[in-house]
Amino acid sequence: MPYTVYKLLHVLGAVMVLAAAGGVAVHAANGGRREDNQLRGLLAAMHGVGLVLSVVAGFGMLGGSLPGWAWAKLVIWLFFGAALTLPYRNQALAKPLVVILPLLAALAAYLSLYKPF
Repeated sequence: MPYTVYKLLHVLGAVMVLAAAGGVAVHAANGGRREDNQLRGLLAAMHGVGLVLSVVAGFGMLGGSLPGWAWAKLVIWLFFGAALTLPYRNQALAKPLVVILPLLAALAAYLSLYKPF
């Protein structure tokens, strides 16, 4: 598969994860509970599909080896994986997550663009 297709799928996956996790974080920050979220199933599906797309396409772009910056991106990916449950388990985390999630996405982009280590 061409590198550009992997890159597009990787970015699409990241956008899906951020949209789903951001939606849940905003809902929880406004006092919503998991049971009250009418889009819970859709957001969970978007989150899961986005996680799979981003990691599979990311490994496709790497072509086998895992440099240090890719390991750091995997740690960020694990945090994004947990980001859907954190706001409901502890609503005090919901507001900070609204800010932290885009900052982590920017850090992941920085790592892949500049490959600092």
